[in-house]
Amino acid sequence: MRDFPPSVTAWTDASTPSGHRAGIGVPDTRGPVRFLWWLLRQQGDLVLVGCLCSLLWMLPTALTPWVFGRAVDEGILVGDASRTALWCGVLLVITLVGASSGVFYHTVVVRSWLYAAYGQTRLVTHQATRLGHVLPRRAPTGEVLSVNGSDGDQFGHFIEIFSRLVGNVIAYLLVAFIVLQISVPLGLVVLLVAPVLVLISSVLLRPLAAAQTRERSRDSELTSMATDIVAGLRILRGIGGERIFGSNYARQSQRVRHSGVQAGGWGALVEAVGVLLSGLFVVALMVLGVQRVREGDLEIGELITFLGYALFLVQPIRVVFEAAQQITRSVVSARKTIGVFGTTNPWPEGAATERERGHGLAAGELVDERSGLRARPGLLTMVVSAVPDETAALADRLGRYLPAGETVPGGDDEATGRAARRAARDRADQRRELERLDAERARGAWEVRLGGTDLADLPLEQVRELVMVSDTAAHVFAGTLQDAVDPHGTLTREQAEAALHAAAAEDVFDILPGGWQGVLDERGRGLSGGQRQRLVLTRALAAGAPVLVLVEPTSAVDAHTEARIAQRLPEHRAGRTTLVVTGSPLLLHHADEVAFLVDGEVVATGTHDELVERHPGYRRIVLRGEAADDPQSDPDHQRTTEVNA
Repeated sequence: MRDFPPSVTAWTDASTPSGHRAGIGVPDTRGPVRFLWWLLRQQGDLVLVGCLCSLLWMLPTALTPWVFGRAVDEGILVGDASRTALWCGVLLVITLVGASSGVFYHTVVVRSWLYAAYGQTRLVTHQATRLGHVLPRRAPTGEVLSVNGSDGDQFGHFIEIFSRLVGNVIAYLLVAFIVLQISVPLGLVVLLVAPVLVLISSVLLRPLAAAQTRERSRDSELTSMATDIVAGLRILRGIGGERIFGSNYARQSQRVRHSGVQAGGWGALVEAVGVLLSGLFVVALMVLGVQRVREGDLEIGELITFLGYALFLVQPIRVVFEAAQQITRSVVSARKTIGVFGTTNPWPEGAATERERGHGLAAGELVDERSGLRARPGLLTMVVSAVPDETAALADRLGRYLPAGETVPGGDDEATGRAARRAARDRADQRRELERLDAERARGAWEVRLGGTDLADLPLEQVRELVMVSDTAAHVFAGTLQDAVDPHGTLTREQAEAALHAAAAEDVFDILPGGWQGVLDERGRGLSGGQRQRLVLTRALAAGAPVLVLVEPTSAVDAHTEARIAQRLPEHRAGRTTLVVTGSPLLLHHADEVAFLVDGEVVATGTHDELVERHPGYRRIVLRGEAADDPQSDPDHQRTTEVNA
């Protein structure tokens, strides 16, 4: 049977036209236990059915000793064939019930596990698309991947062990009730042994949790390292860095292995203690039962019942120990998960009137008040700076992105005990402080105006529709060429081909078998660096944004291809505002206006030829080392006032 989980949405209160809720609300991130309880509530019907099936599955083994004892006392010992047959029939019925319920239990548990595991993937995807660039500021990439992968599996195991634990606990209480009816002293032994065993084992759960947390943190760091190595493999080979990074990865792998062995050792110790204490319980119960028979307080059949329960109760006790380990792992996973799901969205919700007014802003001037940059509508404006970080920060501001470089540091996986808890509190404080700063930035004036309106006065969705920023970090995703160029499926073939032509990316179309339906590998692995960059440029041009900001769009392209892009770009973007951050003379020759930045501020504007003629600093940067005649006139030494209105 093929079983698929349903669609999972969150962080929404929207309802469908029929009145049913379209989302599942907001995950409870106030603590790991609260999150696990929220997880159970999301599939409460399946959890309830799973607990019921688990109980019915345990019913034969819970009742068999009692039925067998009654058959011995009432049928076999007194020679009553009818009573013997009756109890044999009862045993057959409960066995059939247990067998059928076991099949249903397995089906429900698998379905519930799929809901939890794949639902976790959906939740991570929703959170990543909802927050965009905000999420990596609060959680490392490896942490997000681990929450999506291994933690989803762990939550599936948590749902399974929870339903199994409920069934075993109810069966345990049923057995305790039966033995109390037969013998109160022996019944009390049965009733009290499980809490005592759990109390003893709980002493071992704290070091087990610490070891599993350490393993989890190291594994996240290893995942981040692997992601970085794969993403930069071409560069690493170019500079001969494979051995260094490979050694670092191997060293981190051994740290993960070492912490995994420690966690496994503590887990094995907890399991061994459970088996030992369960065996001692069975022996003690048998000794007490035989003693009762000698004293005449028990019948032979009742002794058989007690001995059967002595063996049966090993299973619930071991399930309790297994559940303790699984719940401990789940709490560790939940603690990491709420760090991702608990990330707040700093952007305020814009009013509908502002959204409607935003449609008329595309023809206005784009002004960055901090740097003094002005991009006039319909012109191709280019920006030059000697410091890449300055232009990157400018592009972030123009697109209304929070400043890069501010992240919450990873945890110290070597710390234990109080040091680990103190480090966790420090990271939580740092995350809250960063959230506070981001909220202040996002809700305050943005100091970038489009058509006279500050971007902070527009809904974020409206800003994304009006202003598109395409930088060097843009990715190519797996899928067809058509999906890569037109992910929303809104372009005609002519529009897509025009964008492909403007980016000089026709060779990408030619090398893919199937043309537009040709399949691209993940991150465009089958393409060269220049082809990937031109494909990203094609996607940006195809979007047709009213305001387009391109950051170094030809840094990986050869000079001949770059010249073709420089000739085609102005024609393709004619009538729309385009801003290009570049230092390439081939592109700068075709700019309507060039702005030169020093220390993050515009110090000169004009055409490329004008700035080459009159500005030594610009000439030195753009013409690659052609220094100014008078070093004192260099803008790095003396700020000029050649800013044209």
